[in-house]
Amino acid sequence: MAAVAGGGNNRGLLRIDNVSVRFGGIVALDAVSFGIDAGEIAGLIGPNGAGKTTLFNCLSRLYDVGQGSIEFDGQSLLAMPRHRIASLGIGRTFQNLALFRTMTVFDNVMLGRHCRTRTGFASNAVRLPGVGREERDSAAHAARLVSFLGLDGVAGLRVGDLPFGTQKRVELARALASEPRLLLLDEPASGLNHEEVDALAALIRDIRDRLQVTVLLVEHHMNLVMNVSDKVIALDFGRKIAEGTPAEVREHPDVITAYLGTAH
Repeated sequence: MAAVAGGGNNRGLLRIDNVSVRFGGIVALDAVSFGIDAGEIAGLIGPNGAGKTTLFNCLSRLYDVGQGSIEFDGQSLLAMPRHRIASLGIGRTFQNLALFRTMTVFDNVMLGRHCRTRTGFASNAVRLPGVGREERDSAAHAARLVSFLGLDGVAGLRVGDLPFGTQKRVELARALASEPRLLLLDEPASGLNHEEVDALAALIRDIRDRLQVTVLLVEHHMNLVMNVSDKVIALDFGRKIAEGTPAEVREHPDVITAYLGTAH
């Protein structure tokens, strides 16, 4: 299958520098810094409350950053309005599914194309030239993603009638429909059985290799993170405590202490 989302060959695609976030007297992120190169799969791990979702929400511009900077492909992400994040090239899935349950699989994926369409409401209302071509292009792109995610057999079914694991793939297809260069996966293995997690690992690699999409993965399923990631960043109480290869982070004494509450 030909690539359906652009990735490019840029290095240093995402750069997080000294980012801090506070909610009143609570420090959610404390001077966190790391970078991700284009083409990497990076895992972000840590116990509950470590700051992983807070960081994702900063990258999605759902939260404001109190201190520090975030650059995406050399541009300040914090200077961008929230509604431009998807068109800039950042896609995201959520731990709690955010799908339109009464709509079909195909229509949910088509919604992910919205940030890539140029014709507005008025153009669509009067069917100006270009509207039909844009709709056909979007439908063809969505169809390729539906096939890539193995959803052909359920494309016309309502999302709410499908098993949870299938709904997870629908959300992933919708996130990819915006043609992201960076894909943020928030607990994609949550609620999946062993076989589905194995299939997810292969799919994440395919997304990186075949679609040329860089991936940042927040996940509690350690086997998945360690098997698919090129690098792993570990947080605890809002601070970065380790960064390196999966093998290096797995054996890091601060990571062991954070998870087990004891020294190696």
